Amino acid sequence: MSEISYYTQEGLENLKQEIKHLETVERPKISQQIGEARDKGDLSENAEYDAAKEAQGMLEARIAKLKNTFANARLIDDSEIDNSKVFILSTVKIKNIKNNMQLSYTLVAENEADIKSGKISVDSPIGKGLLGKKVGQVADINTPAGIMKFEIISINR
Repeated sequence: MSEISYYTQEGLENLKQEIKHLETVERPKISQQIGEARDKGDLSENAEYDAAKEAQGMLEARIAKLKNTFANARLIDDSEIDNSKVFILSTVKIKNIKNNMQLSYTLVAENEADIKSGKISVDSPIGKGLLGKKVGQVADINTPAGIMKFEIISINR
């Protein structure tokens, strides 16, 4: 069953580039390894050949999975998103009510989340808690450490 996934333009381009890299760089590399292992003689006792064939199978499965994901990918159109509320692609500045620490996150689709670059999934606890909130509102976010309160300071695109 195919699942539709949503991407930004950048995320969709990254997915396309990964598929291209696997097909044009990694696939020929593995084919070369198989050829070299085949040249070494008896295939029934050739561990290098078996390992290369297994790597080839894993690579082909990864390519097929990525192509399926790409076929079911939808581009997020941010031109019609309401800027007064937190939605996907919003960059939200929040303040932890308890310690006054301020953080800034961009809400993205789960497959593009990268906490190091400040991108969190809309499906994460914080993302879910912020969705639909307006500037000035307080979001109660259920975390393993208990409920945390975050005030929405600003919303940008």
